[in-house]
Amino acid sequence: MNLNSKYFDRIRIKPDEAQAAPQEAPRCEWAGCDQPGGYRAPKGRHREGQYHSYCLDHVREYNKSYNYFAGMRDDDIIEYQRSASTGHRPTWNMGVNKVGAKPQSWADAFNDPFGFFGGSGAKPGPETAKPQRTLGNFARRSFDALDLDGTESGTEIKARYKELVKRLHPDANGGDRSLEDRLREIIQAYHYLKSAGFC
Repeated sequence: MNLNSKYFDRIRIKPDEAQAAPQEAPRCEWAGCDQPGGYRAPKGRHREGQYHSYCLDHVREYNKSYNYFAGMRDDDIIEYQRSASTGHRPTWNMGVNKVGAKPQSWADAFNDPFGFFGGSGAKPGPETAKPQRTLGNFARRSFDALDLDGTESGTEIKARYKELVKRLHPDANGGDRSLEDRLREIIQAYHYLKSAGFC
């Protein structure tokens, strides 16, 4: 076995000193500088992975004035910084059901048409289920004032409003004004739902 083989030289941990050629540092790229440029400085946006070679004095001077966001608008900078928090990858909201309501039990969290897992059996399909809305505080209070659950259409809301106004109006109660506050609450709730686009 020949220990001085060229194949052993390739896999040696420390090559022969005679064969190890000293590597010279590239020259400083700063205009008019002849010092060795052993320090790297980034070239800028859209040139990631590319670097200038500067000497220590010039790399310090370059870094003082370096601005990655130079030439960008403020809105673009803010958007870039928000996107950087996720590594510039798309994100999705998690933990929210499609209809916005949490299932009552683990068995109701999925469709179990045969009731194997203790669920109530087949769930109504999208054509039979009423669409549920995500309601804010004012909308929830307004629906509660009209004794509705929030899934009603505009015509159902209007019909319920008319029914309650006819029932609670002082003229329908022989001039009794004790229900006036309740009537005022119903009118305000209906006007809010109407302005919010529910009916």
